[in-house]
Amino acid sequence: MNQDYIKPDQWSIIEEGFDASRVKSSESLFSIGNGAMGQRANFEEQYSGSTFQGSYIAGVYYPDKTRVGWWKNGYPEYFAKVLNAPNWIGINVKVNDEALDLSNCKAVEEFRRELNMKEGWLSRSFKATLQNDVQVTVKTKRFLSLDLDEVGAIRYEITPLNTDATITFSPYLDAGITNEDTNWDDKFWDVSKVSHEHTRAFIEAKTMKTDFHTCTFMESQVFVNDVFVAVNPEIETTSNTIVFSYSKDIKAGETYKIEKFGGYTVDRNHEKSQLVSASIEVLSKAKDLGFLGLLEKQMQAWANIWDMADITIDGDVKAQQGIRFNIFQLNQTYLGKDSRLNIGPKGFTGEKYGGSTYWDTEAYCIPFYMATKNQSVARSLLEYRYNHLERAIENAGKLGFTNGAALYPMVTMNGEECHNEWEITFEEIHRNGAIAFAIYNYYRYTNDYSYIPEKGLEVLIGIARFWQQRASFSTDKNKYVILGVTGPNEYENNVNNNWYTNYLAQWCIHYAIESINKVKSEYYSDYSRIMNKTKLSASEIEEWQQVADNMYFPYSEKHQVFLQQDGFLDKDLVTVADLDQSQRPINQKWSWDRILRSPYIKQADVLQGFYFFEDQFTQEDLERHFDFYEPFTVHESSLSPCVHSIQAAKLDRMEQAYTFYLRTSRLDLDDYNKEVHEGLHITSMAGTWMSIVEGFGGMRIVENMLSFTPKIPKQWEGYSFKINFRNQILKVYVTQQETTFELEGNTELQILVNGKLQVIASKKIENVSE
Repeated sequence: MNQDYIKPDQWSIIEEGFDASRVKSSESLFSIGNGAMGQRANFEEQYSGSTFQGSYIAGVYYPDKTRVGWWKNGYPEYFAKVLNAPNWIGINVKVNDEALDLSNCKAVEEFRRELNMKEGWLSRSFKATLQNDVQVTVKTKRFLSLDLDEVGAIRYEITPLNTDATITFSPYLDAGITNEDTNWDDKFWDVSKVSHEHTRAFIEAKTMKTDFHTCTFMESQVFVNDVFVAVNPEIETTSNTIVFSYSKDIKAGETYKIEKFGGYTVDRNHEKSQLVSASIEVLSKAKDLGFLGLLEKQMQAWANIWDMADITIDGDVKAQQGIRFNIFQLNQTYLGKDSRLNIGPKGFTGEKYGGSTYWDTEAYCIPFYMATKNQSVARSLLEYRYNHLERAIENAGKLGFTNGAALYPMVTMNGEECHNEWEITFEEIHRNGAIAFAIYNYYRYTNDYSYIPEKGLEVLIGIARFWQQRASFSTDKNKYVILGVTGPNEYENNVNNNWYTNYLAQWCIHYAIESINKVKSEYYSDYSRIMNKTKLSASEIEEWQQVADNMYFPYSEKHQVFLQQDGFLDKDLVTVADLDQSQRPINQKWSWDRILRSPYIKQADVLQGFYFFEDQFTQEDLERHFDFYEPFTVHESSLSPCVHSIQAAKLDRMEQAYTFYLRTSRLDLDDYNKEVHEGLHITSMAGTWMSIVEGFGGMRIVENMLSFTPKIPKQWEGYSFKINFRNQILKVYVTQQETTFELEGNTELQILVNGKLQVIASKKIENVSE
């Protein structure tokens, strides 16, 4: 860990004491969102210290032109920027004409910030002494509504302590914002109109190039000691800002309060010409409910989420806090309401990585959403890729592939590749395999095969065509090889025969052929439609089969392991344990060529394949490969510790599994990789959920049934989780002594526990003890 200032708490993230050096980290950690929009935990009042200002609207982006030193054919034209949206949370505060600014105060005491995950709100309180010697206390609370997901609410209270004071609240909208992350310092927003109507203000703006139209809005009212007071605001406008100022003489000990509603309407949900009227409508609904009424609905909405998604851990507060933080942030990022959206790796917490969709969604997030929501949410995530199939075919065509071969993008907003690093764009092609695996995983878990004949088979065909064309025949090896790739371990680029990539290619082809045969047998009308559409022939399928059946896999007889790639044993195999810790993390200390020549593994690579396809390998195989590769793994990808935790638990190495669990669950809270100031690692948080449910709980699908091999770390007294399995809700509770199952609904459920068949009756707690 690299930081340790977050207070242990089961339901809240708490910071005590003001420290300017950790403001950016806290802005990430205390971020809030509601699936439709989100924001870093920036202060409402002005702050002149170092800060990373960020507000984001789901699905709104800018195609920032690719910036590279040497252009290569096939490069994406742009790198999609998650756009910093117009700021609506701002409330500047003046006390006797002096700005409240924590960076300039004589003293800041009793500072406390809390992100309440149970109820879905962010609060802050402090006592400050300004340069004019006025002492004030401040209390704020804000949230982004889950029910009215276009609106957020802020309550800001200030009390002068040692003297009467004239206090001015200046709530504002500001569209003159810039991105922290930009290639060319382009102007991203074009403001068309700044307007106000009574106590409401609006800024209409559109994005350059992508032409997303938005309206940012606000409405405020002020109170003294909780009594509404009518204050006529002074209004100031510029070409991209509007400020309302409410001044009031406040006696010492009295509290001046402002309640502000704000947010965005976007043309994804409304006609462009109706954005202001839509804003008025949602403001009216919010004002009718009032701050407390909207907060009450917020608390109930989060209660409903936690009822299904919560994981409890008894006896280990930091572990409990970690998993709830992960579950909370996942639900703030994506709720499954809009199939046009997806799960960005930073969510609404930062701008790094660009784009909204990586292979993380299929490999890590879909299992979480399948189990904690319902299959329709997971199916929407699959359909997102189906809707981008034509773009995937276009992407492959730009690289010279033909005949409907599909290469899904590594990074995308709309199906186009928008990642501008050649070793990722051209070579990290294993993402295709994760998309095919997600289709298989969805059917395995939900038993809903209908997606495959309706949509999924076309995706599988496009992917199989890609793999068949991407492989080449080696006369030396008398096998098909895949050259010039980057596997999940991005600390090796342009390597030959990455085992994980080759194995996925073979599996994808076999699975596509298996699916074609099943659809032909059981869904013939869909089969005919798809064959006519794709022009797929029996001879082409034979070509696929030949490639898959003769795929080359690098292997070391000496070590009895599959090699990560052909040249892995040529490296100086010094383990991480023998690496000088002052050199960590190596991605911040070493040159890139030194990293590429090293044996160090950013994240699970061969072991990622063993995680996906564990039923195709023995326990002894896993143990041998784990023991060989884990000592070289630096876990500098957020996606790495969760996979290793699951596999360590499978190997009954519970202390190691627990250590990896803490790392994945508290990756951001404890800033393991020294980068939390840039934003959180949202998609890997689904892996944290998996490390408990699949790791310690041992949940699998075996013989078309749920199967569990429950284990528990010695540090825990017990843990529990719920899953929605084929529309039946099963609660699992594991203690040091026993495992119990409780089933909701009206029908029984057959499961396997440690390999033995158990029948769980509905509405009855079943104890299963060894």
